Amino acid sequence: MNDSQYNLAAENILLAVEEAIENCGYDIDYEGVGGMLTLTFKNASKIIINKQAPLHEIWVATKFNGHHFHFENDQWFDKRGSDELWQFLSDAVSKQAEETIVLSAQ
Repeated sequence: MNDSQYNLAAENILLAVEEAIENCGYDIDYEGVGGMLTLTFKNASKIIINKQAPLHEIWVATKFNGHHFHFENDQWFDKRGSDELWQFLSDAVSKQAEETIVLSAQ
């Protein structure tokens, strides 16, 4: 993957996450600035999703831990394990919101 392909894929996933948060039916504030998306929950906890362009990765920091995702076969996968980004985000958002929330690309 070259830099242009990475930037397109990374921007697309950040926009898709914003849209998923908007449509999830739970009140989560979000702000996207300069390749970083911050989700803020009612309990004031945050999830930060940001581009790591030099590594061609997406990094996700939750109140519990941090994960690095790489793009493979049109999906983002956790480098620590085999979790796919959407499943990971659904689990992380549910934990921090203290309510079951399923996020997916529309």
